[in-house]
Parts: sequence; C-alpha cells; structure tokens
Amino acid sequence: MIGRLSGQLAYRGADHVMIDVNGVGYLVYCSDRTMATLPAKGGFVSLYTDLLVREDNLQLFGFQTLAEKEWYRLLTTVQGVGAKAAVAILGTLGPDGVSRAIALGDANAVKAAPGVGPKIAQRVVNELRDKAPSVMAMSGVGAQPAAPTGDPVGGVIEPPVAVSPAPSAGTTDAFAQSDALSALTNLGYSPSDAASAVAQAAGEAPDASTETLIRAALRLLAPKD
Repeated sequence: MIGRLSGQLAYRGADHVMIDVNGVGYLVYCSDRTMATLPAKGGFVSLYTDLLVREDNLQLFGFQTLAEKEWYRLLTTVQGVGAKAAVAILGTLGPDGVSRAIALGDANAVKAAPGVGPKIAQRVVNELRDKAPSVMAMSGVGAQPAAPTGDPVGGVIEPPVAVSPAPSAGTTDAFAQSDALSALTNLGYSPSDAASAVAQAAGEAPDASTETLIRAALRLLAPKD
C-alpha cells in the first residue's frame, strides 16, 4: 500500500497530477479542492494517498491531510459511493463540511456534490452518522498537511519532523471540537448524538473554547419538556 508520496510535480491534468519520486512518476487523482492548492509544474508536493485496486486498473487518489484521506475511505464504505463520488463530496464540502453535514444529517449539503443524487446523499448521512465521530476526532493532528521537510529539488527528502506549531484560530477550533466530542462520549452520550450537538454548537459559536462547546452541547442534549 502506498500511503504517501512526496516529490516534484511533473505534470498537471484536469483531475490528476504526476508526482516524480526519485525518477518514478506516479499518477495521482485529486479533488478540485486539492488540485487548487497544488503548486505549478516543477514545484514540490506531498500528498497522503489511497490505492484503489480493480481487476483491470490501479488508481491512486491523493489527499492533503490524513483526516481527508480517512473521510474518503469512510465515504466509500457506503453502498453506491465509489471513489469518484467520494472525491466529489470532499471536493465540494471539504473534510470539515462533510463532518458537519453528517453530524447534522444535512443530506442536501452532500447532494450538492457533482454526480451525487438525493438517495445516495441520504444514505451517506444515515449510514455514517455513528461511524463519523472517529474521523471527526482527528480534527487536530489529522488535519495537518502531508508536508515533509527538506530541499524539494536536491537529492534526499527528509521525513517530517514533529513540530508543535503556534495555534491558529482554525487549529484551536478543531482541537476544541475534538476535545468536546471526546468529553461528551466519555459522559455516556452516543457518538452520533455527541457529534451532532458539538457540530451545532460550533456552528453557532465558531470560536468557542472546549468548555463553552461542552456546555452548549449539553444544553442541546438535555431532555426537552
């Protein structure tokens, strides 16, 4: 299994790129969202990858983050969602958008992806509601780009060094949602209910801290008279 590729961007197509890794060119298919973030020909690129194996074909699909790759793999477990549909959903919504759509049961958001009809969209939110929290919990570490260090042109590319970056607003929010989700499941709430409440609370207060998210989610989960 090829889990990640790092090298020089040798070619750009409409929906795929060729990455030159030490003289070997790998064709990697990507979503429109990922394609838009890649450098021009000759630039350095690093992507997480997933290999689709068929009787008559092998295809690599590329993702900027590990969380995006795991969403792709989870989406393709849904009946009727193939690799292209999963990539289309991620390209339209992004990992965070997929997370929110599933947590809130928003099939219309999923349906906005090209080639995804209403039945498939509803199946996605129904079937993944209880499975999604495990991927949502990757919001912190799993959202880091697959970018090793080193000179992209000269010889050896060194493996990535673990560095704790200064938290940005987006990173802090992702960690807060992940921590709030973990806290609620530890309190005994089901993963699907916890994820839905955290997603709704985060939508109402995007910059909320973990504690604020937990309190807001608990209010949403409280029995209604």
